[in-house]
Amino acid sequence: MVETIEIGSAPSDEQCAQVGESDYPERSRAECRAFINQIKRAMGEPPDGVGLYVKSNVHDFGTYLEVAVKVAGVLTEEARGKALEYAYRCESDSPASWDEEARAELAAAGFPVTVEA
Repeated sequence: MVETIEIGSAPSDEQCAQVGESDYPERSRAECRAFINQIKRAMGEPPDGVGLYVKSNVHDFGTYLEVAVKVAGVLTEEARGKALEYAYRCESDSPASWDEEARAELAAAGFPVTVEA
């Protein structure tokens, strides 16, 4: 059984690219990749059976991107439990704001993020 949990396109306290903006596809993909890397730094590497990826979703205003966690594969009951625990932690405990590494990654991709005062 495959389970997918959608996390969002960026940390919850941060501004993110909006569908319809001219640079949306590139900026959103960069934000999602940076968010995946930051989640892995915060939560550790995913256990067997877990994958973090950029998911496309069709919407009335266009296709939008977000980070999702997928639990799949042939797993023992114990491994599946660990995989689901990690996936749900990603949903509930993912970082609320960009860390310095994510800011640097976004700046290198051409989408610098300013720190709010």
